[in-house]
Amino acid sequence: MRECSGGGPQVLDWSIGNQTCKQVGSASICGQNSVCLDSTTRTGYNCKCKAGYDGNPYLQEGCRDINECTNSSPIHRHNCSGSSTCVNTMGHFLCSCPSGFDLNATANGCMRQHKSENHRSIIIVLGKPPSLVLNFILCELKRRMRHMKNIELRKQFFEQNGGGVLRQRLSGEGPSNVDVKIFTEEGMKKATNGYEASRILGQGGQGTVYKGILPDSSVVAIKKSRLGDSSQVEQFINEVLVLSQINHRNVVKLLGCCLETEVPLLVYEFVTNGTLFDHLDGSLFNSSLTWEHRLRIAIEVAGTLAYLHSSASIPVIHRDIKTANILLDENLTAKVADFEQLTTMVQGTLGYLDPEYFTTGLLNEKSDVYSFGVVLMELLSGQKALCFERPEYSRHLVSYFSCATKEKRLNEIIDSQVMNEYNRREILEAALISVECTRLMGEERPRMKEVAAKLEGLRVSETKHQWSDRYTEPRVNEQLSYVETISAQGDMSSSGYASRM
Repeated sequence: MRECSGGGPQVLDWSIGNQTCKQVGSASICGQNSVCLDSTTRTGYNCKCKAGYDGNPYLQEGCRDINECTNSSPIHRHNCSGSSTCVNTMGHFLCSCPSGFDLNATANGCMRQHKSENHRSIIIVLGKPPSLVLNFILCELKRRMRHMKNIELRKQFFEQNGGGVLRQRLSGEGPSNVDVKIFTEEGMKKATNGYEASRILGQGGQGTVYKGILPDSSVVAIKKSRLGDSSQVEQFINEVLVLSQINHRNVVKLLGCCLETEVPLLVYEFVTNGTLFDHLDGSLFNSSLTWEHRLRIAIEVAGTLAYLHSSASIPVIHRDIKTANILLDENLTAKVADFEQLTTMVQGTLGYLDPEYFTTGLLNEKSDVYSFGVVLMELLSGQKALCFERPEYSRHLVSYFSCATKEKRLNEIIDSQVMNEYNRREILEAALISVECTRLMGEERPRMKEVAAKLEGLRVSETKHQWSDRYTEPRVNEQLSYVETISAQGDMSSSGYASRM
């Protein structure tokens, strides 16, 4: 491995074997009450206890049922309220009401039953064999019981996911620009045609995105996450309300949510042209992103993050900026997506994750700056942030790119499609910005507002935007003076650049 001082952190990642969960099938070592999850960073798989279970998923009986009714931990404690009582079940719990009462999703506890005027009567047709009549009655009773059980379960999930809190917030006093719709579970099934495989837009270790068609024929994207955190219900509701207030041309609009499922579904506007990852990777799109396209996308994403950090009504930290979370429309306009990282247990993605997270366990504005720096490196190089198929010295793009920049070897790593176009001075300055963004210490990184201004300066004029003294270290000054020297000499040829870098 090439030694380089000041390089990025080394990340320890592991998985079992070199097959996916589908390939290994029942031969996986995952124990009872656990699920197999494909590794998101390399070949192989990992195991995780199912929701409602805790323990070691790699032992045969390692995942054991959590008794939410007696557990004192706030993470696993039941939320039955009022006159309802908690009944533990395998992997879950139910809130039970006394005879003659129903659990109400919008009320605090149990409400007395009211006889429905629309009960269907069972008509026994005279002259039919008694066995047929009995079978008909039994089938009808089973159907009604299943229907009532589904209604009860939807109510349970709705309350468990904070539905009552959300309705209370929407009906009370608050910001006038809150516009979030509560969708039903039945409506989501119809929109996705029963979550049909042909409707899948994308899927990964954290969930699946479906294309949905609403009754008014509008097309939406429906995100179905794999896991949720029941201890963060109120925070989830707060952040849904915050995200619904964001109206920015470069942010995917959150339209609403469905709380009647085990893990809440989030409904977004539909963006037609895939992700930035798809376009750089070339696996789904025969795309040719020019330097002009890449610089504009970088400017749009940087400006969006700067807006979220400082100009939005309530500051928002994204926590998982990466090329797979940047969507492109038909005009290749960037739209930042996947804000649900705010409301799940998942924090960031390997290859993009702020090194300080491994010591503090926290992500902040400077964490978004680090992740954006990695995205900018991907735009310049056309390479993935983390790839174990590359030689060992170049597996982690941050350390590889930083070394190449420091040692003036950028011609080895810059995408040839970019290197052959436009102004090489812009490319080098963009590379320097990406290195500044990915410094190990968060306090040494610029703010997103500064990054956005610097990138915009590359596009609109040749005017030099000076960084504050905090960021103008000797290494950066040396490279910038080098750029100014070769620019003054007019030596911008490929051979001249390669010999000096």
